[in-house]
Amino acid sequence: MSKHNPENERIKRKYFIFLKEAKRQDESSIDGVAKAISRFEEYTKYRDFKAFHFEQAVGFKTHLSKQVNQKTGRPLSKATMNSTVRYLKTFFQWLAMQSGYKSRINYSETEYFNLSEKDVRIATARRDKPVPTIEQIKRVINEMPYSSDIEKRDRALIAFTLLTGARDSAIASIKLKHIDFTSDSIFQDARDVKTKFSKTFKSYFFPVGDDIRQIVEDWMIHLKDKLLWGNNDPLFPQTLIESCERKFKATGLKREHWSSAAPIRKNFRESFERVGLPYFNPHSFRNTLVGLGETLCKSPEEFKAWSQNLGHEGVLTTFYSYGEVQPQRQSDIFQKLKQPCERSHQDIDKIARAVVREMQSQVIG
Repeated sequence: MSKHNPENERIKRKYFIFLKEAKRQDESSIDGVAKAISRFEEYTKYRDFKAFHFEQAVGFKTHLSKQVNQKTGRPLSKATMNSTVRYLKTFFQWLAMQSGYKSRINYSETEYFNLSEKDVRIATARRDKPVPTIEQIKRVINEMPYSSDIEKRDRALIAFTLLTGARDSAIASIKLKHIDFTSDSIFQDARDVKTKFSKTFKSYFFPVGDDIRQIVEDWMIHLKDKLLWGNNDPLFPQTLIESCERKFKATGLKREHWSSAAPIRKNFRESFERVGLPYFNPHSFRNTLVGLGETLCKSPEEFKAWSQNLGHEGVLTTFYSYGEVQPQRQSDIFQKLKQPCERSHQDIDKIARAVVREMQSQVIG
């Protein structure tokens, strides 16, 4: 049986170019769309998209509900199902406006890709994410060995993530020249660093302790003074693998960037499991830092600066995406609220006005 349809391949290629060049989507987003379309084609046995009918959409949703995740062996999550049919709905709506497809595809029939309201609520519900505490992270760092170059790198890697709140893709691509210990800052230059939305910005080290800062500074000194690396070399380089007695062995560091963030996540997983803690991914450290900011910042201006330091253009992004109050912290806050205390109405009004201004600016934008 044929595994592809030439007509489908041509129009898919045109659509992917449209997503990249017109909609400015990155490769990872387009890969998700391609996977969703591939699922649908497998279900229809690669029938021409021009033969689309609403019954295909209905049948595909039933088919999708019976599929399992290849990694876990469990049924597909509602979130996966929702994103899959959403990608397909958008694709067929685009198809319905293309020459050669306008007369064949009824635009209104793309609505049959929608999941039920109940399933959509389940798929889009916000859930608590596990977030490490500062104490847990420091415990991991303090118990990590740091004798060899590889061990020094792995230890500094976790310390740097806490110190800067940088995303793992940025960390994998950052160079020595981007770090300035004179001003305690990091310059995430999108020409070199893989930042989200290719945004260039300068941020400063978070106040997480001089011990964390020192670990990162010692690592930079080691790279420059002991290994004689230059400004354009990676801050966190690849592991050098060599053949020793017919076996491959990690022997040191390779003067190249990691090609992806996968080795960083692997290091995090192994480091947390080594001390008996559950795995916290690098991105969860950003939630940790937001929680710290909510505790330390005493004015709207301070929290705005904290938000910008995470690379957020609007403070509401920090509140909505990272600002969940953890259960234990929620409990502590309510215990304090039960105690009588004097509050400054002026400060409360100031904060309220700042939030309203931010919301209004985002609506206008």
